[in-house]
Formats: sequence, C-alpha cells, structure tokens
Amino acid sequence: MQDLDKLTPAQYRARYEALQAAARARAAAPAEIPPIPPLLPANIKFSDSIPPGCYLALRLKRFDLLRITNPVGTPGAALFLWNADDVSERYNAGDTVKLQWTTNLTTGRVLFSDMGRVLASIVADTGAGHDSIVGPNTPAQTASRNGRDNLRLAAAKFGLTRQDVGPAISLFSKIATDTQGRIRYQGAPPASSLIELRAEQNLLVALSNTPHALSPITEATGPIDIAITHAQPAPDDLCRGFTLEAVRGFQNTDALFAS
Repeated sequence: MQDLDKLTPAQYRARYEALQAAARARAAAPAEIPPIPPLLPANIKFSDSIPPGCYLALRLKRFDLLRITNPVGTPGAALFLWNADDVSERYNAGDTVKLQWTTNLTTGRVLFSDMGRVLASIVADTGAGHDSIVGPNTPAQTASRNGRDNLRLAAAKFGLTRQDVGPAISLFSKIATDTQGRIRYQGAPPASSLIELRAEQNLLVALSNTPHALSPITEATGPIDIAITHAQPAPDDLCRGFTLEAVRGFQNTDALFAS
C-alpha cells in the first residue's frame, strides 16, 4: 500500500482520479448480490418490534448481525451508532459517503466512524434506499414524535447527551436530486424492505421508527422489526474487500481487536 505521507501533489491527484474512476466503474457494473436467506428461528438471539413513533436503544457485540425489516413500508427509520468501548467514536455521515464515492449505501458498503474505522457493514439490502445526507425528521416536520428527539432519548439510555448525537442515517428513505439540484424524496419504500448490518465493533445502537425529513407522510405508518443473530465474516467477505477505502478502514478496525 502507498505511503500517503510521501506522495507528491501530482501523485495525490493521480490517486484521487484512479479511485474516482474505480468508483464510477463499480457503479456502472454493480456486483451480483445473492438472495437474502430467511432467518432461522434457532439462530435469533433477540427480536423486537418498534411501534410507529417509538425508538429502541440496544447493544451489539462484534460480528452480531442486525436485520431491520420494514413490513408495511413506513417512510423511514433513523439510525445512529457509537463504539460501545469508546463513545467518542461514532457514525460519521460525511466520511461514509465521501470515502466510498457514493450516496448509494447498499450491500457491500460500510458505515464509517469519525476515526477512519468501520462501525458496521451492510451485508444484505433489498435496495429501498438509505439517506445519509438529509437525516431524520425534526419537530419542524411533525407535531408528534420525531427522529431527532428520539435519537437523543435513545442516547440518554446509554448516559449520552444531545452533543453525542451527530447526523444520522435514514433507512428506507430514497432521495434524488432534480434538474435544479434540489433533493427530492422518492416515496415510501416497498413493504418488506430490509437491511442487515454486521457490527464490526461492539456497538451502541439508536433506532427510531420515524419518517424521513422530506417525506410528505409525517407520521410512521407501521412497525419496524429487528432481529439479532451472529456470524463471523467469511474469508471472501464482500464488504471487507469491496473498496480500497474499506480495506484501509478494516485494517484500522481490526487493529483494535488484535491480541
């Protein structure tokens, strides 16, 4: 791997352009994603259902798998993550998008922390769209429970404050830009949409069943279901080698757990 401290400006530019070209090539020819298998009841460590407008605070061990399902297509769910062993490390929305050259967070992508490490990998996704730009709704969008306040309440369950909650990822929330460059919400997701995250560190998780900030539907319309299983990544794991940025992020992460 290149020693980034010794590159010239021209070499930095060449590296940037190579990474950009590789990202565009991946977007033009996405990898074939295998079907998502159903969960075996015997493998489920914990399951729950989050009613409309409510939230859940939970802990994950490294390599736990968190499957989040949207059975009726409610318009969004807000998610935030912290390193359970050092809560000063938390989800970084900007780096997650920037380091992977895409806003399309789906199977194979990872969720980066603000320390260049991987908090979680997306190991399964039905493609409903997940937004890390706009974020969850706020009191300005609804008169009832909202994503921003729910995430703060979930953080308080871990002894954290509002200063510990940064820009979140909005699951099941597809957005796009129009010809004027304005961000537009693309509608509620299909029923039975799901995303499955693998914890790459010990995690604290806040999950709020509340709509996306741009959704014209300002109240959640159904539950969000979760189930936790556990599995070690395979040697040929898609996420761990999907991009050079992910490889570096996993190197930084694995170093935390090296004996």
